[in-house]
Amino acid sequence: MSEAILKINDLKVNYGGIEAVKGISFDVPAGEIITLIGANGAGKSSTLRAIAGLVKPASGSIVFEGDDITGKDPTAIVTKGITLVPEGRKIFPDLTVLENLRIGAYLRNDDLTDDLNWVYDLFPRLKERSWQEGGTLSGGEQQMLAVGRALMSRPKVIMMDEPSLGLAPIIVRGIFDIIKEINKQGVTVLLIEQNANMALKTADIGYVMETGRITMSGAGSELLTNEEVKKAYLGA
Repeated sequence: MSEAILKINDLKVNYGGIEAVKGISFDVPAGEIITLIGANGAGKSSTLRAIAGLVKPASGSIVFEGDDITGKDPTAIVTKGITLVPEGRKIFPDLTVLENLRIGAYLRNDDLTDDLNWVYDLFPRLKERSWQEGGTLSGGEQQMLAVGRALMSRPKVIMMDEPSLGLAPIIVRGIFDIIKEINKQGVTVLLIEQNANMALKTADIGYVMETGRITMSGAGSELLTNEEVKKAYLGA
């Protein structure tokens, strides 16, 4: 296993009087695909939002490449090399595909040509529709755009919150193929996914979250065959 690029230590996240994340700890090894699975309300999205700087942790620490980034603002975290593809895509519907992608690079002041070509190689459909408004794309194309926009910041770690949500099965398979390709090209992936079967087949390591706590962990292939996981999340 590679050395951890990201370390979560005893992380707690509260919303008012509700403790959404109850002191979780886990490592994200560099160059691997890590998935968090669990029911709605388990605390998965809150975990990603805390890492991204969108919510302030109540306690605990988030360490990226040896630097404590706990509670830093989102701009600083993107600059460090962590990006989030949010649930629901959150693209800019009135802007073109190209404009959406350029927004992903808003903190950069260098030439974007190579990175645009990289995104277009991953998602040829986006190149075909580069002058089309984002809101006119299909759901699958909008998800491609959300991922492409995140890649434009040249992240070391890309976090994805429910990338397959609402997509047809054939499109879901394509999205997971792209996740594997992004990872092959050196980007570490931290993934939340309702489709636990696809997530565990894709991930090197999986963590199961229940009511704000990590209750199980292991290689993705091991969790796929775990009877408790099969019963709770795989429909077996």
